[in-house]
Amino acid sequence: MDALDILTHIDQVIPHYQPIFSADEQCIVGYEVLGRFQHGNEVISLGPFFHDETIPEEFRMEVDHTVTAKALEQFVSEQPSSLIFINRDANVLMIDRGESFLQLLLQYKEKGLQFNQVVLEITEHQFKGDIQQLGHVLTYLRTYGIQIAVDNIGKESSNLDRIRLLAPDLLKIDLHSLRTSTVSYDDVLYSISLLARKIGATLLYEDIENAFQLQYAWRNGGRYYQGYYLHEPSPTFLPNDLLKERLRDQFHTFIQHEKKKLQALYDISEQFQARVSELVAKHKKASSFNELISVLAKQLSDCSFRIYVCDEDGFQQSANIFKKGETWELQPQYYMKNWSWRPYFLENIIRMRSRRRGILSDLYSDIETGEMIRTYSYPIDKHHYLFIDLTYDYLFEHNVHL
Repeated sequence: MDALDILTHIDQVIPHYQPIFSADEQCIVGYEVLGRFQHGNEVISLGPFFHDETIPEEFRMEVDHTVTAKALEQFVSEQPSSLIFINRDANVLMIDRGESFLQLLLQYKEKGLQFNQVVLEITEHQFKGDIQQLGHVLTYLRTYGIQIAVDNIGKESSNLDRIRLLAPDLLKIDLHSLRTSTVSYDDVLYSISLLARKIGATLLYEDIENAFQLQYAWRNGGRYYQGYYLHEPSPTFLPNDLLKERLRDQFHTFIQHEKKKLQALYDISEQFQARVSELVAKHKKASSFNELISVLAKQLSDCSFRIYVCDEDGFQQSANIFKKGETWELQPQYYMKNWSWRPYFLENIIRMRSRRRGILSDLYSDIETGEMIRTYSYPIDKHHYLFIDLTYDYLFEHNVHL
């Protein structure tokens, strides 16, 4: 619709509420307020209006204020036991350092609004001002009990350092934006998950459109979920346990799938423990580590493409033996290279030394081949450790490629 039509019929601007569901209780934990325009029997999204920078800022602010005021009026009137997520453009918020937003909330506090039910939702990558000043304003609002959510994480140029500075309570991960990103989807998500853990933020996945995406969000640390697959925006608040049985059944399916995968990883790790223990014991009299890995390579040709030995400090005590086609080739240039800088390397050395057992790594991308692999590490003795890189084909065959 034309912006002028909206402004001249601002009484027809109404809020809709998209529910947000929790993993722990399988219930509605909150609602995001979305602007709509009632045009006859048709309800039109105001998203394009709010994102159109050709429309003067004061006009967008007026419509936004109307949507928020009507939503807060309905919220305090019906008093749902949930959070209410209110979107604000961070650039607009900073015009008066959040004062008008706070004053609006204070009007409804007198009517029963609890500030700890309010979540201010902003988008970091659209903010053009001083990020530290924005951080100060958010900290000030947080002293009232208001929670902060950063929206559209993973979209466009989201900067994790800037997000860390804002220290939000919730990170909203945009599944649609991540799917269309040129950067590795899982790599970005891993970085976001680490950040959330460091700053104590809850992960909320939005734009969930099917069961696979819900499972993906559940498997990747999502506590809250939102999207049309669960429920479309509604003009009313909904029963808290609306999808409780459905979500409980789906989570049960996810749990069974994950347990099956973990069992497969445990089984393959146990098989390698027995197999490698026997091989190392059989060839313990090898004259050198190069001789040992050459013998092992022939025995492990069905599953491995690289084998080497390191000491407890990560210095390589053998060459690499690397499989090219059907033949194995010693690569002496790797002798005395140090791998202690790798994530979890020293931690895994201590674990192996303490437990006197081998370890199967997470799935990761090999630096040289680019192939997704796992490494099985095994303690030869108190000071030396064997590393066996397993091929993706072998992992796929044994259902441990996920």
